[in-house]
Amino acid sequence: MKVNENNYIHTNRIFILSCLALIVTAMTFAIRAGIVPELGKQFELTNTQIGWVIGMAFWGFPAATVLGGFLYNSFGPKKLLWVAFVCHATGLILTIIANGYYGLLFSTFLVGFGNGAVEAACNPLISNMYKENKTTMLNKFHVWFPGGIVIGALVSYALSSMGFTWEYQIAIMLFPATIYAFMLVGCEFPSLDVEIDTTSSNAKALLSPLFVFFFLVMTITATTELGTQGWISEILATSGATPMLILALITGIMAIGRYFAGPLVHSLNPVGVLVVSALLSTLGLFLLSQFSGAMVYVAAVVFALGVTYFWPTMLGCVAEYLPKTGALGLSLVGGAGMAGVAIFNPIIGAWADEAKQNAISNGISGTELTIASSQAILSNLLVFPILLIFMFSGLYLYRRKSVRQS
Repeated sequence: MKVNENNYIHTNRIFILSCLALIVTAMTFAIRAGIVPELGKQFELTNTQIGWVIGMAFWGFPAATVLGGFLYNSFGPKKLLWVAFVCHATGLILTIIANGYYGLLFSTFLVGFGNGAVEAACNPLISNMYKENKTTMLNKFHVWFPGGIVIGALVSYALSSMGFTWEYQIAIMLFPATIYAFMLVGCEFPSLDVEIDTTSSNAKALLSPLFVFFFLVMTITATTELGTQGWISEILATSGATPMLILALITGIMAIGRYFAGPLVHSLNPVGVLVVSALLSTLGLFLLSQFSGAMVYVAAVVFALGVTYFWPTMLGCVAEYLPKTGALGLSLVGGAGMAGVAIFNPIIGAWADEAKQNAISNGISGTELTIASSQAILSNLLVFPILLIFMFSGLYLYRRKSVRQS
């Protein structure tokens, strides 16, 4: 894409509407996490079924990013953003009027597809609009995923406190969605320049062991981050802390950390940042399983510091170490992360159901039953960052050896 001074106003407008679209994406995660208990009660869902409902958003996301990654050069980002709006609006409305489990599955998939279309359109769009300032602007763009979760969590908490049902919490997301759609009307997007970076050349560059490594590991980093946040209400139900405030705290720290990520990531080895992130994530999850009351907020801070840099640093590694994969590589790795969460969400729900059944068999009921469920989720989630410690440490040593040999 070629942007000159005459496009300055449109460039800023495109960036702002992209951030609004990402805020909607983030709010869908936060608010859905907050209303999980209500959905379970109203529709009489098991934890496994809740896991499938949550997971459909994560299936819709990779479906859109993979399709969008292949179509980006021919379809264009503006059309992808219109697809995102249609899916967001339709999915949110269908969620509100859903009358059962299968209605929730379909509507959640549509919302997830809209979320993926936003990422597929905006990541390469912003990268190309700000060719001389890619890292800074992409970091500023990705601030609004945790930033949007903070907004969504606070909105969910406020509406719940005022007695509004979950339908109103879903409906509130239609407002920012409508705003970014309104901004799309009449907005002039830069023309595509695909002579240098083509889909076919991107696809050829995917045939690399390192790309396969990042593709697979992204499923684990994403589950560590988003899997935990998606089940935050269940995990902290008996902790004495407010789940939505914990979610706002975690994502608030992430937003600040990502905003100032540039100097940190550039001064340190990106893989080294991932090793430290895995260590802090492990410690944070362990502390969440041990603490209660006010100390839960301390554990949440440690966990937040751990997961802050996972997503952008993984994408940064792909861009830095595998630049020829282009927009397609970024879309596929992002899609892999969401697909991983989609795969593991029902499994996480099954862990909770199994723990509850075992507790009931042992004559446990009431609060102790909920505690058994949350402990099962946390103890199993802890395996993911532990695996990441070994994986990223191995990658760090491999790259260090390769640099020495070269």
